[in-house]
Amino acid sequence: MGRDRRRDPARTGREVPSLTAFLDTNVLIRHLTDDPPEAAERATRLLEAGEPLILTDVIVAECVHVLESYYELDPDEVTRLIRSAFDLPCVRTLDPRSLLRALEIHAVTGIDFPEAYLVSLAEHTGVEQIVSFDRAIDRVPSVNRRE
Repeated sequence: MGRDRRRDPARTGREVPSLTAFLDTNVLIRHLTDDPPEAAERATRLLEAGEPLILTDVIVAECVHVLESYYELDPDEVTRLIRSAFDLPCVRTLDPRSLLRALEIHAVTGIDFPEAYLVSLAEHTGVEQIVSFDRAIDRVPSVNRRE
């Protein structure tokens, strides 16, 4: 994959390598779980190579789901693992603040990650209402749910 250099407006014109690939769930899950070992080794080598990779919000949600449903990890352990992925030098996220807050809400309240992400976005955007039939959202007092 080619890398060209572009100006990063958020960093006052400093040149940074362009992002050239998106990171998929299966690579991250292999790295985080070491399962199966051969694929995990390949995934870890790729992530340690340092190529900037974009981790999207949808992929984070899918990782949370896989770690909780297939690997049967509790929300605190899932949060720890996903945070470790954010700390990888190659990983870039589009909205790390909202994702980290969503992980926190999910772990503390037990509401599903997609709803926790909606709550996080509501908090960060000032849009204080969420239209949903999911009453679990009511556990978070910072937003109002309406049906």
